Amino acid sequence: MFPGFSGMDMAFLVAALLMGAAGAWLVSRYARRIGLVDMPNERSSHDRPTPKGGGIGVVLAFVAVSVFWGLPAGFYLPATALSLLSLLGDRADIRPLFRLLVQFSAAFLVLASLDGLASYSMFGALLSGGGLAAGIAFILASIFVVGTANFYNFMDGINGIAAITAIVGFGLLAAYGMACQKDARLVMLCLGLAAACAGFLPFNVPKARVFMGDVGSVLLGFVFAVMVLAFSADLTEFALLAGFLFPFYADELITMVERIRDGWSLTKPHRRHLYQVLANEAGIAHWKVSTGYGILQLVCGIVFWKASKHGMFFFI
Repeated sequence: MFPGFSGMDMAFLVAALLMGAAGAWLVSRYARRIGLVDMPNERSSHDRPTPKGGGIGVVLAFVAVSVFWGLPAGFYLPATALSLLSLLGDRADIRPLFRLLVQFSAAFLVLASLDGLASYSMFGALLSGGGLAAGIAFILASIFVVGTANFYNFMDGINGIAAITAIVGFGLLAAYGMACQKDARLVMLCLGLAAACAGFLPFNVPKARVFMGDVGSVLLGFVFAVMVLAFSADLTEFALLAGFLFPFYADELITMVERIRDGWSLTKPHRRHLYQVLANEAGIAHWKVSTGYGILQLVCGIVFWKASKHGMFFFI
């Protein structure tokens, strides 16, 4: 049940915003000393070396908010470890297979910790039932979490898009959680992540002083998917909540289908996402494309929310 905001809650959300800003500022200032610089290449959407890893402030806010609102260590520690590995990936190449192994391990641990947080959810009910259904649900849920984490990372390719999408996506999740009386701790976590991304955003738009990097984008996708599972009481609610990230899912899935059709490797960098075409080939300013994605995301989220009241068939 969501009890409402206290003065301490509001103060901590402000602290999360400041953590997001502080992480971005620190990395923008000192990244070159520790090798956290993104060098442009033929597939980049930027044309000058830029510090990356600015999402570390979002990670700090995630940990602080989780501890403050009493979330279990089994929930936030695996996700934090994954983020720190992603920070290493911002500095040096890590084999895709090893990344996937770590991502699935983190997903398994976090999903196993959801039993007490989401006992009312469809996922929690399936787990509590045990047997084959629980095993299948656990595997499918893990694929969803890892897939969303990577989708979010792949879509973080122009200034502002990751932070704006997080502000809208986690803001919608929080609003829905409050309206439907979901676990207050998870609602506040969504608000904390949105606040941290709002703190990061001024350092990334309109000109990027720092990029979020894998450390932030992987965490945001990972946690978004976990929140969807924790909040979903049935398939209708799952479709609705996943729809709060609809532009990212749609862009990435369409691009994957095109690359498979054309025989391209899915692990190789590219510039075929719609947002990349708009920013690179069409020459539209990054912040305009990112804002457009955010507006589309907000509109889709509101429409899906309204439609969900009429049942699952609205999503088929």
